[in-house]
Amino acid sequence: MEMYSNNRQGWSFFLYLCICGAICESFHYSVPEEKKTGSLVANVLNDLKVDVKELSARRARLVTEGTKEYFQLDPQSGNVILQDRIDREALCGQKDPCVLLSEIVLENPSQVHRMEVEIEDVNDNSPQFSKNEYLFEISEHTATKTRIPLESAGDADKGENTVQNYSISPNHYFSLDVQTRTDGSKYAELILQKQLDREEETQLSLLLSAVDGGNPRRTGTVTIFIEVLDANDNAPQFHQSVYKVKLMENCLPNTLVTKVNATDRDLGSYGDITYSFSQLTDNVVRSFKLNKHSGELTVAGIIDYEESINYEINIKATDGGGLSSYCKVIVEVEDRNDNAPEVTLTSLTSPLPEDSPPDTVVALFRVTDRDSGDNGRTACTTEANLPFVLKVSVNNYYQLVTQQPLDREKASEYNITIRATDQGSPRLTSARIINVQISDVNDNAPVFERSTYEMQLRENNIPGLLIGLVHADDLDREKNAKVTYSLLPGKVIDQPVSSYVSINSETGNLYAIRSLDYEQIKDFLVTVKAVDSGSPPLSSEVKVRVVIVDENDNAPFILYPLQNGTSPSNDLVPRGAEAGYLVTKVVAVDRDSGQNSWLSYELLKATEPGLFSVGAQNGEVKTMRPIHQRDTFRQKLIIGVRDNGHPPQSTSATLSILLVDGFSDPYMKMVDIPKDEVVAEEDRTLTLYLVICLAAISFLFLFSIIVFIAIKIHKRRKFMESSTLNFPVGPNFQENGGDAGAGSLSRAYNYEVCLAGGSLSSEFKFLRPFFPVFSVEPPKNKGESRPSSSSQEVPTHAAECQFMNQVRI
Repeated sequence: MEMYSNNRQGWSFFLYLCICGAICESFHYSVPEEKKTGSLVANVLNDLKVDVKELSARRARLVTEGTKEYFQLDPQSGNVILQDRIDREALCGQKDPCVLLSEIVLENPSQVHRMEVEIEDVNDNSPQFSKNEYLFEISEHTATKTRIPLESAGDADKGENTVQNYSISPNHYFSLDVQTRTDGSKYAELILQKQLDREEETQLSLLLSAVDGGNPRRTGTVTIFIEVLDANDNAPQFHQSVYKVKLMENCLPNTLVTKVNATDRDLGSYGDITYSFSQLTDNVVRSFKLNKHSGELTVAGIIDYEESINYEINIKATDGGGLSSYCKVIVEVEDRNDNAPEVTLTSLTSPLPEDSPPDTVVALFRVTDRDSGDNGRTACTTEANLPFVLKVSVNNYYQLVTQQPLDREKASEYNITIRATDQGSPRLTSARIINVQISDVNDNAPVFERSTYEMQLRENNIPGLLIGLVHADDLDREKNAKVTYSLLPGKVIDQPVSSYVSINSETGNLYAIRSLDYEQIKDFLVTVKAVDSGSPPLSSEVKVRVVIVDENDNAPFILYPLQNGTSPSNDLVPRGAEAGYLVTKVVAVDRDSGQNSWLSYELLKATEPGLFSVGAQNGEVKTMRPIHQRDTFRQKLIIGVRDNGHPPQSTSATLSILLVDGFSDPYMKMVDIPKDEVVAEEDRTLTLYLVICLAAISFLFLFSIIVFIAIKIHKRRKFMESSTLNFPVGPNFQENGGDAGAGSLSRAYNYEVCLAGGSLSSEFKFLRPFFPVFSVEPPKNKGESRPSSSSQEVPTHAAECQFMNQVRI
């Protein structure tokens, strides 16, 4: 279409020039295709009838009809030169002749000459088939002399350069017949010369050649594949009639057992073989599956040697035409050690008495293994360090017997692990736990939690009060471990121990039967017996010490000055006394102990509040300032004594002090003698007086103590005989000794006389006595003051107090 448009434009241009008066003339030239660039096509000087000078002067030029210029005009020589290589087949295709049009334009005068250049064909193209290969399917039953048309080869060249003949490679089955069409083109046909047999040769390969008539000749080839189609003239054939396979048991599903293979010489559907089971049994259906296309026999279920040691499987192969053949697969199952030994208990003695003798049969069991060979041979063991041992019996039976004495208290039961191991590879082991209960025998006595018990009980307790608990454990069980408690006979201050405490036979709780007084009994011992309920019963004993805890149930008692009112005493203080002068000392005791007997003193009331003071710890009454003449003659002091108990108890003492003149004059007046001699004489006199006083005081004090003890013992015996409470007097009560921790009651006093040198005035220092003072008065309720006790104490110290008053005067 493009070439047609170019030609039309060229003719239009040519007509235009003719109309303008130019002379029109055509020139015809030819040039072969594929000629080299720069080749001479023609010289136009002769045809234009001009020389070179005129051609150049008239500015000759070449106008090409089309977009691409293949030719070039040389105005200096008139030669038309090939400017680009020309391919006729690309330029004109199958058009014949192939002509390129151009115009030679001259000026002054204007002339246009048409130039036609014919492109001559050369044999530059080989015959070519549309495909590289052709496939023909021909049945093996096709009759001979059958013609099969073949596709013609194409050639871009023309005339003699196109395809002129066909040839085929030598073969036994086909020949080639070349025919000519009405247009002169050649084509070929295959002719079957011999009957095909697919089983002998399934495919033929022929080489078809097309040859053109050029010089030199060119050839094009193509491969022809002839597929011989099958006819069902062969039945499937197995490679083996019997397949023997060994298969390990317990193999995984889809494990390949074997692959049966049948072949059919036919092709297509006639050669397609399918496999199936024949004469199928239930165990084969459960255990195997067959791939109908590939013939693979695989595991479908559980392969158990213990269930079946071999399988016989019939397999049928069928082709697409219905022809069949058969084979047999024999599967031998190999044993795997997949069964652990089994322990079967036949008899068991449980519970087993702990006093069972050695070689007592505890259990009888059997060990079996479903595997075969070494996989089924077993050995049986048990744990070490047990009082049991295994003994082998017949027919894989074992006995578990005792080998050591049993003790239920150490082990009340045994979980005995019986391990059975086979001889397979790998070895398998199973375990069976046998529980053996040990029955109790009364072979353990009750054992108390402690070797001795110490319990505390506050005095003045309520009868029936819980003192404490004793507990004994028995390692036995049930009735052999049931413990009852009782008190063994004994004495507490000549009284049966059962009159003081009782015990709960089941719980071991100790209770106080009576109210106890710390001042009468400080502690006592009780023996508790624990007996189990076994046969024969076993028992044990333990000592229980009951300690009485003191309570603040006694008020302080004033020893000095006496407060009974029968013999009032007045303390004399000279008016010339200075500050710090010791007037007297208040002495008090407390029958309690510990901090309950710690006493403190305080001045509660005084006629002259600022004149006297009382020592908080020692009870000493001293002057706080010098005594004046204006101070009242009679001074009255009320001293409070308080213990340290909870709650505290207290009492008071009243002191009468007389302020006198001249009490110290005989000793204060100085005589006109040498000072050294006076001092020496005073010292000798004072020493004599001091020795006499100390001897007299010691004698009187010892005598009063002996009398006091005798009176108290006599009164106590009479009191014990007449008392309905039967207060105990036992060996634990100390008649003549004082308890170091018994409080201030055990504190006695002695006196040290100190005389100031040169003043002849005497002072007393009160120290603790070396001899204890006792009181055996029956106890009173807590917090109650005891005036009767004070009245009873007065006769005891009468001699001492009288002597003290004499010394003061």
